[in-house]
Amino acid sequence: MTRSRWEPGPAQPRLCVDTVDVWLIALDGAQPDDSLSAAERERAARFLRDEDRLRWTAARATLRALLALYVGADPRELCFAEGAHGKPALAARGDVRASELRFNLSHSGDVALVAVAHGREVGVDVELPRRAVDHVAIARRVLTAEEADRIAAIEDAGERERAFMQAWVRWEAVLKCHGTGIGGAVTPSSEPEPWVVTLDIAPPAAAALAVAGEPAAVRCWGWPPGI
Repeated sequence: MTRSRWEPGPAQPRLCVDTVDVWLIALDGAQPDDSLSAAERERAARFLRDEDRLRWTAARATLRALLALYVGADPRELCFAEGAHGKPALAARGDVRASELRFNLSHSGDVALVAVAHGREVGVDVELPRRAVDHVAIARRVLTAEEADRIAAIEDAGERERAFMQAWVRWEAVLKCHGTGIGGAVTPSSEPEPWVVTLDIAPPAAAALAVAGEPAAVRCWGWPPGI
């Protein structure tokens, strides 16, 4: 299953109980932003390449601006907490909208995705090809044997890379939904497998969304809102 229709995002988005919102963001060309915390600015300063630093800053600032729209707050006032494996969440604000909000951010190159949901965990992943790698070897190490065999059987190198990336983003979105990330790549036995959908964005990127329980709808929106 694929979600592929991206609409202009609303200026005042609202969470729906059984709906997941996914926002597509272009990071290059973003204006400087003063909403980041001191810790975020310190982390940004550690990037060696200006391009990486600017894109990371743009992704984090956009995340703040986006979540602020949902909870009716100043982006600079948002505070984040981290789960056991580093998955961020909004720190308690005494606000029902904030306490029920779940989100996940992924970015690769100049493309970012943010998934937002009400009361259910989400994971999102986007990837752009980075360098020549042995896709089959990686697939055999991290994906199922069946998935790895399917990828290995593809003779065309371009098609094989595309198939690998689509499998990779689905796998990573699931891990991020569980809150483990790649470092904790074992699905918690007590949790059911998330519902997963492929997100159709401009090639050569690949993207996927994982949700704790199938939602009634996935709304795909473009950032900035109101355009």
